[in-house]
Amino acid sequence: MLDETADAIAADPADISAFQDDGAAAGSAAGAERLLAEVLAGVVGVEQVPPRSHFFNDLGADSLVMARFCARVRKRGDLPAVSMKDIYRYPTVRSLAVALCGAAPAPVPSPSALVGASAPARAPAGARAPAGAGRYVVCGVLQAVFFLGYCLLAAFAAVAGYAWICAGSGLFDLYLRSVLCAGGGFLGLCAFPVVAKWTLIGRWRAGEFPLWGGKYLRFWVVKTLIRTSPLRLFVGSPLYVLCLRALGARIGQGVTILTRTIPVCADLLTVGDGTVIRKDVLLSCYRAHGGLIQTGRVTLGSKVLVGEHTVLDIETKMGDGAQLGHASSLHGGQAVPAGERWHGSPAQPTDVDYGGVGPADCPTRKRAAYGVLQLLGLLVVWLPLAMGGVSALPAGVPLLHPLVDPRPVAGPAFFVDALIISLTMLCGSTLAGLLVLGTVPRVLNRAIKPGRLYPLYGFHYGIQRVIALMTNRKFFTTLFGDSSGIVHYLRYLGYDLSRIEQTGSNFGTEVQHDNPYLSSVGTGTMIADGLSLMNADFSSTSFRVSRASIGPRNFLGNRVAYPSQGMTGDNCLLATKVMVPTDGPVREGVGLLGSPSFEIPRTVLRDNRFNPLQSGDELRRRLAAKNRHNAATAGLYLLARWSHLFVITLVTMGAARLYPLLGAPAIALATVLTFTFTVVHFALIERASTGFKAQQPLYCSIYEPCFWHHERFWKMASVDYIQVFNGTPFKNVIWRLLGARIGKRVFDDGCFLPERTLVTIGDDSTLNAGTVIQCHSQEDGAFKSDRSALGSGCTLGVGAFVHYGVTIGDGAVLAPDSFLMKGEEIPPHAQWAGNPAHDMPGGEIPLEEGPQADAAARAHGT
Repeated sequence: MLDETADAIAADPADISAFQDDGAAAGSAAGAERLLAEVLAGVVGVEQVPPRSHFFNDLGADSLVMARFCARVRKRGDLPAVSMKDIYRYPTVRSLAVALCGAAPAPVPSPSALVGASAPARAPAGARAPAGAGRYVVCGVLQAVFFLGYCLLAAFAAVAGYAWICAGSGLFDLYLRSVLCAGGGFLGLCAFPVVAKWTLIGRWRAGEFPLWGGKYLRFWVVKTLIRTSPLRLFVGSPLYVLCLRALGARIGQGVTILTRTIPVCADLLTVGDGTVIRKDVLLSCYRAHGGLIQTGRVTLGSKVLVGEHTVLDIETKMGDGAQLGHASSLHGGQAVPAGERWHGSPAQPTDVDYGGVGPADCPTRKRAAYGVLQLLGLLVVWLPLAMGGVSALPAGVPLLHPLVDPRPVAGPAFFVDALIISLTMLCGSTLAGLLVLGTVPRVLNRAIKPGRLYPLYGFHYGIQRVIALMTNRKFFTTLFGDSSGIVHYLRYLGYDLSRIEQTGSNFGTEVQHDNPYLSSVGTGTMIADGLSLMNADFSSTSFRVSRASIGPRNFLGNRVAYPSQGMTGDNCLLATKVMVPTDGPVREGVGLLGSPSFEIPRTVLRDNRFNPLQSGDELRRRLAAKNRHNAATAGLYLLARWSHLFVITLVTMGAARLYPLLGAPAIALATVLTFTFTVVHFALIERASTGFKAQQPLYCSIYEPCFWHHERFWKMASVDYIQVFNGTPFKNVIWRLLGARIGKRVFDDGCFLPERTLVTIGDDSTLNAGTVIQCHSQEDGAFKSDRSALGSGCTLGVGAFVHYGVTIGDGAVLAPDSFLMKGEEIPPHAQWAGNPAHDMPGGEIPLEEGPQADAAARAHGT
């Protein structure tokens, strides 16, 4: 049993004196060893810890236990601070004591020292007085008024356009009017955020302003319009670059941008010629911190490569020809010198080349032709067809006719029609979607040859984009994920899954790829949520698709981006947010953690207790029971989606009945009712999936019913809609409705809480875009969950990830893209950063030890 009651173990004063007398600079390894052993014995609940005992292999501890050990050591003034990276590097009391006390640490360079002439990062906000309740409420009211006004304006525009199209005579006239109306409406939706930005803001400049005030309201309006506009349809296209230039970004020639995160403060973004920004890069030129919105520049030189799943904080810079590897980040004030390659979080110099894709013939005229054809296809073909289908389908299909001409609301036929229409739409779209996904992408893929270099913005590039778009359908991965059905669905898409060893949890509900036909997963491998297989590599003029292969007997944690060059083989543990290495020998039989990654134990003794449940007759019996439970869960998932669609159909038919009386306001009212019902419906579904009770911490096998119920909760909970409320007080209201303990005036710009009822967040905390507070973990056949608590005034940086069993003190800061491991405890007002996160006073960014540190020192003349 763990000793959960003691926060620290009192040391003998004589030992402390002896430890201090041996010298403050070097310390006493013997005294430190004795004190560390005492602390560890109290944590693991034993009488004595042998100094040579391995933390994981001999004592049976895991990372959660050792995180508690680190927290207790940090509370003592007679011992040096210990991080989880130290624990893995020195896994015995003796080796840890020698490492901690062997020598005084060298001064750590600050970000400005690392980057030379780069502009220093803006200092974090101090203890700013929180916004008053009045300003918070007024801001929320004005945001609601804006939403209502926008809905009404869109309804009037839609009604006017529809009436004008219907006034046409003849097929060609109707088509021409559809083209003009659809094109005008689409271009208007694209231009409206640009006009609003220049009208409400003008040109963005580096600075800061308080949350919930007048300038914040204007910022939120512009951000909402930009992030919800059709501009995202042009991601990966030269038209996307033109849209960013219209917003004020300084972007050179031949730039390729694949991330769907549109920079809000685009005036502060500078990108040189021939630069490539790959997908899933968080790049906004602003951040929230301590009650303020801070804006700052992001400057990328010519021929820069920014890898996937990276974060670029404000006041960062990359010189000409620089590279930033995948799963990495640049913190405020960091800059990559010209020609250098960096990786990690925070980034540091490396010799790894993340390019590797040669050039191809892609002249400016080809880019222009691709953009013109893309725009013409959208305006002349797809949008008119969509508008014509919406107009003609209800009238041409008798089953759908009640959508435009419903029967009286008071009669039962009104509800019967809605029932039939909603069932037909759900079942028809599901079956048709599966049919299309299994045929069309497979035929298109015949035009793509793995390993061959293709120019950008040509036929093959368009085919690859269509394949990626069509085969990454979240509805189906959610439906089949966390069940035995997911392996059959992925194999149907084109995955090579070798000989399947069914576990009932081979994959989670979030899996994405560039090309499913070049995705391989070995026998016995289990993958949690958030896997991204990076099958495609890009330069500024070309692309190439390659096979991404994950070996057998692996386990992959959450948010893992796996490149086609990944150097991992059999029996590996890839921890949450790990940066998969692409150089060196193939890793086998080990665990990998962090960015840049380092080796940890593949398994710990504590998790082996469930091994008897993973083989033989017991496995077959429990797997059969799990399959039955998961099948019922999938049925409930479809039932929940149908009930939502049924009510939305009723609302639509009601709006059609009211339209002759109210006109456009009837459509606006239907939009508001749809949003309101969506929130209430999925909140009730989610709470009902847990019996309207708060979830409790778990430590169990994946073959136990308590875990199956947790999987059901994940599947039934739908929170995609909640992102619409980012940056508003209404998101806190929704989180509370879902069971989270949220304090006053919390600013949430895009946080995700997988287990709402296990989370506590204090007053005036700041949660940036892309942050996650995940109160669970799974490793092979073991599942664990626990509570996490954030104090008042905390800040989670962009893309930060917080695990379970975590405590963050008041006013503490977790830097962007950091990974706070399970069981960690951040003291009040501390600043932590890194993957895995550790204490970094003053926001200092230390370099890695070893050869990489030597390379960095040579590069900067230290």
